[in-house]
Amino acid sequence: MSLGNLYIISAPSGAGKSSLINALLADLPRSEVQLSISHTTRSPRPAEQEGVHYYFTNHDEFKSLIEQGHFLEWAEVFGNYYGTSLPMIEKSLAAGIDVFLDIDWQGARQIREKVANVKTIFILPPSKAELEKRLIGRGQDSAETIAKRMAEAVSEMSHYNEFDYVIVNDDFQTALGELKSILIAERLKQSSQSVRHQDLIAQLLA
Repeated sequence: MSLGNLYIISAPSGAGKSSLINALLADLPRSEVQLSISHTTRSPRPAEQEGVHYYFTNHDEFKSLIEQGHFLEWAEVFGNYYGTSLPMIEKSLAAGIDVFLDIDWQGARQIREKVANVKTIFILPPSKAELEKRLIGRGQDSAETIAKRMAEAVSEMSHYNEFDYVIVNDDFQTALGELKSILIAERLKQSSQSVRHQDLIAQLLA
């Protein structure tokens, strides 16, 4: 039985999901929480590093890994493949580390079918206007691309009700506190504590 919890965190682009995850990882030791690093066939963006942001591979290698059953979930997005390594996740969970998967609702559906106790979290923006403002503020996309992302966001947000937890990222520190509270509550569940502290419980009940 694994000691760590597996989390899925999803959100439309611009909702602040990556910023929340990065802040969580910065506040908690790596021995407690990690972000799963996905494989992808897309080219690295500026400042992205192999093994830090993604494991970059080509289409043939990725398809070979699919055939080997290496991925817990995988998807094709805009002509590129993305996948989550099952062996890496199992190793971290066995070590008592909580693992976060930064994937969309489609990947979340795949994983829920395979993993019994996965915890799912959806991040919502406080409004459409604020979401668009954040996308524009990145200074990375054209007006046409932003319009496309906004349309995609509505479709993605319609699946919020498939998730266990929903956080509205209006005030960042509040949202981060809510995210941390989910981790704490899950760690304190009887099913988790009975495994984590089985020796202590055995001594107390002797």
